[in-house]
Amino acid sequence: MTLAIFDLDNTLISDDSDHQWGEFLIAKQLVDAEAFKIANDQFYEDYKAGCLDIVKYQEFAHAPLTKYSQQELAELHQQFMQEVIEPLILPKAVALIDQHRQQGHTLLIITATNLFVTGPIAERLGIPNILATEGEIIDGRYTGKMQGTPCFQAGKITRLDQWLSERDEATADAYFYSDSHNDLPLLEQVDNPVAVDPDETLRATAEQRGWKIISLRDQQ
Repeated sequence: MTLAIFDLDNTLISDDSDHQWGEFLIAKQLVDAEAFKIANDQFYEDYKAGCLDIVKYQEFAHAPLTKYSQQELAELHQQFMQEVIEPLILPKAVALIDQHRQQGHTLLIITATNLFVTGPIAERLGIPNILATEGEIIDGRYTGKMQGTPCFQAGKITRLDQWLSERDEATADAYFYSDSHNDLPLLEQVDNPVAVDPDETLRATAEQRGWKIISLRDQQ
């Protein structure tokens, strides 16, 4: 089976779901607005610059989840999906996913954003497989700690290799779609790397190496 692997944020959707979840918490007055916004914005800038401390960020991102039960979190996320995520879903991304589905490819999202935020988005997009950074859950509640290998930069390769070892899948002829230079390690590993509305660093690398460059945002 051919793998069609997709980054999520700023690839299949037109913004960063992690950062937007933080904005959602601020808007709902569920966190200290001023302090949380400063930290949330700085972590996002660090990510774009390629210098994000993923462990510190995940501790920051998971901390608000510790305050609520799974039922309360599910209700919050449902609001988040309706109010924030639905407008960010790109029709051309939906069409691309469907194209790979019709070819019988195995669909997989691989994202640095935590599984709480991204799991329902993958489900909404009809993608049955997702690898995301995971938070520790004990007795049904988030502890605020990250669990396992973060699905970030080279960690995406580690997590993908673990996933492949448990399935009858391989990376031969695989596609990987991403917007970010943070995903260069995995883009370099697949036979069909595709830069999607790429940042400046990824665009330069893609042009130099002759990788396909596409846009899922233009209206043409």
